[in-house]
Amino acid sequence: MKKLFSLLLALVMMLGLAAPAFAEEAAEAEPVTVLYTNDVHTYIDKDLNYTLAAMYRDTLDNVLIVDAGDAIQGTAYGSMDKGRSIIDLMNAVGYDLATLGNHEFDYGMEGCMNAIEWAEFPYVSCNFYHEEDGVKGENVLDPYKVFEIGGQKIAFIGITTPESFTKSTPAYFQDENGNYIYGIAGGADGSDLYATVQEAIDAASAEADVIIALGHLGVDMASQPWTSKEVIANTTGLDAFIDGHSHTEVPMEEVADKDGNTVILTQTGSYFNNLGQMTIAPDGTVTTQLLTMEQVKTALFDSTDAALRAGEEPQIEAGVYDVQSGWITSVNDELGQVIGTTEDVLNNYAEDGTRLVRSQETNSGDFAADALYYLFSETNQVEGHAVDVAIMNGGGIRNEALTGEISYLTCKNMHTFGNVACLIEVTGQQIIDALEWGARGVGTGEEIGGFLHVSGAKYTIDSSVASTCTQDDKGVFTGVSGEYKVKDVQVLNHETGEYEPIDPEAKYNLAGYNYTLRDLGDGFSMFQGGVNIIDYVMEDYMVLANYVQSFEDTDGDGLPNVTGYSELTGAGRITIE
Repeated sequence: MKKLFSLLLALVMMLGLAAPAFAEEAAEAEPVTVLYTNDVHTYIDKDLNYTLAAMYRDTLDNVLIVDAGDAIQGTAYGSMDKGRSIIDLMNAVGYDLATLGNHEFDYGMEGCMNAIEWAEFPYVSCNFYHEEDGVKGENVLDPYKVFEIGGQKIAFIGITTPESFTKSTPAYFQDENGNYIYGIAGGADGSDLYATVQEAIDAASAEADVIIALGHLGVDMASQPWTSKEVIANTTGLDAFIDGHSHTEVPMEEVADKDGNTVILTQTGSYFNNLGQMTIAPDGTVTTQLLTMEQVKTALFDSTDAALRAGEEPQIEAGVYDVQSGWITSVNDELGQVIGTTEDVLNNYAEDGTRLVRSQETNSGDFAADALYYLFSETNQVEGHAVDVAIMNGGGIRNEALTGEISYLTCKNMHTFGNVACLIEVTGQQIIDALEWGARGVGTGEEIGGFLHVSGAKYTIDSSVASTCTQDDKGVFTGVSGEYKVKDVQVLNHETGEYEPIDPEAKYNLAGYNYTLRDLGDGFSMFQGGVNIIDYVMEDYMVLANYVQSFEDTDGDGLPNVTGYSELTGAGRITIE
């Protein structure tokens, strides 16, 4: 709108007419800076962190700071108090606005609402609504927020990914009878999402000059048709889109909207690797860049403050630093006890940053699945019901390269969600369907959080076969309509020690976490109807710790030494052809 106004103003001047009064106000507009974060996932102990962001913010004029979701979950620093200290830290920084990512729901709907209540800044989301009997009701949150700053009126429209149903847990959006009481506009073809966002744009445009989407949608193919680029392409009126969810570094990309107008798309990546900086010029032109820790520090020391030019340290934001360092110390003290060691390097990532654990076997995936298998086979929680197969979804394994000492904190940083282990009885066909659903992205380049690692089993994936899995409009599995990608599924026979072909009609005891087996997490609906054997046995990070402590002390240092996981690509349980 500011661009249109500038053209009109120029026309008025050319005709020699008197400029209207509001033109004088526009002439007084100043540049506005928007600092932004996304997918921090509670990595508050990085070199670039909330304290540094607050210090940098204090060097700027006409500045806002916003977050595009997934701030309160990810490491022990989030899960130990369900995000309360992270929200306290964001309050101390002085965040102006945030939107909900899918992981804001990971502590249940009550936990999400608690976070919103704790925040001294508003959350916005145009597509998160109350639902009754399948009918959309009122929005849970305001769809947008307008700020008047630097002589400009800037609106931020919140957008939450419809994948939240399956990438948190569908049960969180339901009542005790399984009826959905919350909805997130999406639509199987994306049309519901596009229409909802357009409605918010139209409403915000009546109040603001610059319209920015603050969304948690991402650009991954696996998120289609709900990606940020698709929303831009199917709407009109946005000036920029601050994105999250896909952990993609997008410094500044021009994307055409429905009418061919340019929209600036940006995303910082993840884990506070960058701080985003958007500049909104007085004429409404938007530019963005990503600042690394080194760039932020350089900017601090290049400040006009004479003390900084003299080489002194910038003034620490004491309030922010105290909250941040105090919580880090508290969690590290509580979970810092070393319980084992490993000379292997457990990892999930390729050198280019690809999250391998979401598309192929990794040693971390094997380790996590083996921990579940060990829990129910060795401890034999229910007599006569030892585990046959254990499964672990790749999206639930969060560690980067890990070696050396292993503490409870190490385990907590591998499994950050607080899910609990359970054992259910299912058919062989249900297991086959689960493996097929998890393998649907193999061969396409997609990262699928539901990719399944196994213990007590092995299987082959034919990457040349296109997935025929079907799903509902919330991304929940509904069946397989054609050929299976998954072949040659075999289950370990306890008595013979040999692998045998799975029997689709036979019953098997399946170990996993309630997220996958009972709560429709990642869309795994095929286990409905399975017989519960035992539930709520142990929290996920303690399952890992329990397994670590089962190993022998081979180094003579008094600590168990985890061995057998030397290959990043795992032990050959999953073959991809």
